[in-house]
Amino acid sequence: MSDFDDLLAANRAYASSFDYSGFDGVAHAGVAIVTCMDSRIDPLRMIGLAPGDAKILRNPGGRVTDQVLVALVLGVTLLKVDRVLIVEHTRCAMASASEDELRQRVGNEVGADASWMSLGVIDDQEAAIRDDVAKVKAHPLIGDHVAVAGFIYDVDTGLLTPVD
Repeated sequence: MSDFDDLLAANRAYASSFDYSGFDGVAHAGVAIVTCMDSRIDPLRMIGLAPGDAKILRNPGGRVTDQVLVALVLGVTLLKVDRVLIVEHTRCAMASASEDELRQRVGNEVGADASWMSLGVIDDQEAAIRDDVAKVKAHPLIGDHVAVAGFIYDVDTGLLTPVD
């Protein structure tokens, strides 16, 4: 376990003052955030929330995939979600190269052919956000009472900009 010893030690320190015991698992602020896996994004803090307030769904590019839709349906129907933010960000690797370029970079890193893999690059972030917002709003198991909006998060300023 030596590769993880530092993380396990940090976890023990975290657990020594852990005070989230007994949380019920619902989104107390009624929020779900779909965003990128980029480590520059702190989803809860960027909108003034804390653990227990929101459901966080992360993937490369912050896209609404089939699995994200499943999670949103569960969030809306079982976990008190009534607001969904779809958040992409500036300087995103998924929006800065073509599918072929990104596959080539991945293949070069591992020394194997990655040309078969679909990575889901984003040609136009605002268009992708609009499409994803529409996809969530059109889902038959996500009610009309759920507010859905798209944003671009600026990793250099911390500001969210709405995408209409």
